[in-house]
Amino acid sequence: MRTLKIAAAALAFVAAPAFAQDMAPAAPAPVDAAAPVDAAAPADTGPRAPDGSRAFGIEPYVGVMGGWEQFDNEPNHGIPQAINSNGTLRNNYRLSGALVQGVVGFNVPLGPVFVGAEGNVAKGVSGNINWEYGAAGRFGIRAGDSGMFYGKVGYQWIDFDHYSTFVSGNRNDKKHDGITYGIGTEFGPKDIGLQGITGNAGFRIRAEVNTFGDFHSVRPMLGVITHF
Repeated sequence: MRTLKIAAAALAFVAAPAFAQDMAPAAPAPVDAAAPVDAAAPADTGPRAPDGSRAFGIEPYVGVMGGWEQFDNEPNHGIPQAINSNGTLRNNYRLSGALVQGVVGFNVPLGPVFVGAEGNVAKGVSGNINWEYGAAGRFGIRAGDSGMFYGKVGYQWIDFDHYSTFVSGNRNDKKHDGITYGIGTEFGPKDIGLQGITGNAGFRIRAEVNTFGDFHSVRPMLGVITHF
């Protein structure tokens, strides 16, 4: 009997550590520092424009355009008239010329519409115009993936290269200025990565028509705008 008790005590002594190990909580698995971590940011759930881009933001841009401007040869519009030596109006004479223009500006999208401002500098490459420069505000609506239709109003300064031989007024006064108005459109294909006015950077084609003063000139322009 004594032998049996000694054997039972020895068995309990040996089994106790194993039983305690089985009852202990499992240790956490080691962390692999090289394992990828799911760091996906929450989706942008803010207001969206019809083209799917952000409804609000700021879009700076620059561009190069080319075109032509022709001024009326009429009285009381700020530009001296071309006259003949006998004082009659030279009807077949028009102040005009081809232009190359650079623009820089920004758009502020406001949902389906936008506002903005831009400055321009143009150099005459033929005809009577030497330099032009000015600034204008723009406002319009957004259309499609990256298109827009807009109106603009601003102020323009013009430096003519030369007049006809005879002009009314001061024949040395070649600088003139006045209010300008215009309408235009911009569009850019989604195939080149352009997605929305505040989306991926890319190019848009711009076509617009402006006028100087009280509709005393016509100025069609075509060019490329790149935004970022």
